[in-house]
Amino acid sequence: MSKDNKTSKPLLWIGMASIGMAFAGLTSGYVVAKGSLEAKNIWQTIDLPMAFYFSTLAILLSSALLILGQRQFARKSGISPLSYLKFSLVLGIAFVVFQVMGWQELMSANIWFTGPNSTPAGSWLYVITWFHWMHALAGVIVLAITTWRAQRGSYNVDSHLGYDLAGQFWHFLGILWIYLLLFLAILR
Repeated sequence: MSKDNKTSKPLLWIGMASIGMAFAGLTSGYVVAKGSLEAKNIWQTIDLPMAFYFSTLAILLSSALLILGQRQFARKSGISPLSYLKFSLVLGIAFVVFQVMGWQELMSANIWFTGPNSTPAGSWLYVITWFHWMHALAGVIVLAITTWRAQRGSYNVDSHLGYDLAGQFWHFLGILWIYLLLFLAILR
């Protein structure tokens, strides 16, 4: 086992833990702000855009395809998981596009991040979803690089750490999004 193999997974887990803590801080701040502003009757309840739900479907399907690809390696079938990876990448791109469409829905409903028409509830919604979007965009870049490497033949049944790490990061982002969506849907 190479040194990279010994350090890659723990470093990924440390990075994911750090991202998780950042979102724990954001959602805690949201709860405190909401409680304080509700006490003053100035919290605005915002319906989540439909595009956010479509993006959820995209990220779930994308993760499912990555799992199917990982099973190809586990079966040692010799069948390349490249097609699963390509479709997963397309769905990952769909996720980030649906998120942007969700923000457009919010703007069409006159809900703004900042400015004279903004509200704290709207600003929190933008910050939390934008912060996740930035991480999802990084995840899409990771999927794109992994796809490129897979097309070059970098992964096989005996050596597929990069594929596994990309999958773990993407699954983490999907789980994080589901948490955020439920959090925002319930505590709106």
